[in-house]
Amino acid sequence: MNVVVDTNVAMAANGRDTHASLTCQYACTEFLEGLVSSRKRSRIILDEPGLIFAEYSNHLNFKGQPGVGDMFFKYLHDHMYLGKKIRLVPITPITDETRGFNELPPNSVDKSDRKFLAAACIAGAAVVNALDSGWYKKADFIAELGVNVRQLCPDQACI
Repeated sequence: MNVVVDTNVAMAANGRDTHASLTCQYACTEFLEGLVSSRKRSRIILDEPGLIFAEYSNHLNFKGQPGVGDMFFKYLHDHMYLGKKIRLVPITPITDETRGFNELPPNSVDKSDRKFLAAACIAGAAVVNALDSGWYKKADFIAELGVNVRQLCPDQACI
């Protein structure tokens, strides 16, 4: 399975600067730990221009501590170009405000989420979300694009 991980998953796993419940934090921690495990076949999708990684860097620690979200970020940093668990896909930012990326049709998805959606479209990946209700609100449009959204914390993300 290919997955694009929304930043809020790693932030929730860190358990700081978040409104995530303890149950949600645990679900995010378990998911990220499993994702980087060598036993799992899932591949993490990032974009070639580095937009997703840049967003992660605004919220997560390069040292890989003190939280599991930080550990996930450091793992990405250290393994990004090895081609095993991480796949970089080309996405093309454009100035068309109704689309944001060449890979997307006109849409009203939050501008900060479009990079995740464009990468998921290209890679045939699911988007993994914890706390962003926008993924739930745009579910019909996202499904029309052939993208599934995995909600780790449905009681909090689907408000």
